[in-house]
Amino acid sequence: MAQSFLHDCPAPAKLNLFLHVTGRRPDGYHLLQSVFQLIDHGDTLHFDLRDDERIVRTSDVPGVPEEQDLIVRALRALQAECLKRHGRLPPGIDVAIDKRLPMGGGLGGGSSDAATALMAANHLWQAGLGTADLMALGLPLGADIPFFLFGETAFAEGVGERLQAVAGPDVWYVVVEPGVAVPTVAIFTADDLTRDSKPITIADFSRGHIGSQGLIGFGKNDLQDVAARLFPPVAQAIEWLGHHGAARMTGSGACVFCAFSSEQEADRVLKQVPGRWKAWKAKALTKHPMKTLLQINEL
Repeated sequence: MAQSFLHDCPAPAKLNLFLHVTGRRPDGYHLLQSVFQLIDHGDTLHFDLRDDERIVRTSDVPGVPEEQDLIVRALRALQAECLKRHGRLPPGIDVAIDKRLPMGGGLGGGSSDAATALMAANHLWQAGLGTADLMALGLPLGADIPFFLFGETAFAEGVGERLQAVAGPDVWYVVVEPGVAVPTVAIFTADDLTRDSKPITIADFSRGHIGSQGLIGFGKNDLQDVAARLFPPVAQAIEWLGHHGAARMTGSGACVFCAFSSEQEADRVLKQVPGRWKAWKAKALTKHPMKTLLQINEL
């Protein structure tokens, strides 16, 4: 008998261990290179099948109207794909969200929520789509969604959709939320954004992995200088955390992170974070926990 609900579904955050802008396409999208790292801190989603065909978000998410929510849009796209493939519309879903990840934090929260929703609904609806199918469905909605569906540490190219598995560091991270939301468009439209970083290879990245923290010193985040200029709290968080290691901003901001070889080291730094900021620790993940939960082993 098919399941009618899936509760306590994890939607983990991601960190960009480096992020280089290597060019710009004619359509205005920027060409990127990055390594995406999943961490064990994120949102939690709950799904219940409905008796009708509506997709309903039962939790309020401040600043995100339901119609614009990536979760709702992703589930509707999967519904339409099911109709096309199977000739019938699957039942609707109620979605409740325990939101932990901040808006405009560079942690991929909205994209991660959408990816978890796609994996959960694909299972509940017995839709039969493979990971590659879901990635193709998610890409038009958000460039980070394919990574979360890919579900492991990845070297990313293009606009972030070309992914190859890569070994990441086995470390703990301290993440500081500077208390500002950084709109991605403000960073990518800045005149002083670096757009010509020299392309690198996976081998270049892998050679940068020396010891537990050596990897985080590889490359840079080309968006960081712009974000730090436009949003002083980001610059302040980078400066403070930088006293404890190689601090770096993730994504287009605003969150700042630093790697540590042990949980004890992370705890020591966490205790010193100024009270004006929210901060937390997280372990690097090698596999998306939804893959384990749903026993998804293919790409």
